[in-house]
Amino acid sequence: MPNGIIVKNSNIEGKGVFAARDFKKDEIVLKWNPKILTPKQVEELSKEDKKYVSCFEGKFVLMQPPERYINHSCDANTYTKNNCDVAKRGIAKGEEITTDY
Repeated sequence: MPNGIIVKNSNIEGKGVFAARDFKKDEIVLKWNPKILTPKQVEELSKEDKKYVSCFEGKFVLMQPPERYINHSCDANTYTKNNCDVAKRGIAKGEEITTDY
């Protein structure tokens, strides 16, 4: 697990990613490590894993833990840049990490 975050049950949905320390505005909170898949590999995934497949730049990617557990919020505290979740504002220890996807 990357430093500074933990995965635990979320009040938003299922599991969520939470700050294990304070983050400053514009600080990288989490760098993704997605797995590139072929269309055939996507077909072979379980129903559960298919929930974590996205299409970026014409490629199928399977989001890996912990990034797959970042929940959506219309008032998100991170934004996406270069396969990272970056703090839009200061994030306090214990706060759930969210993004607007």
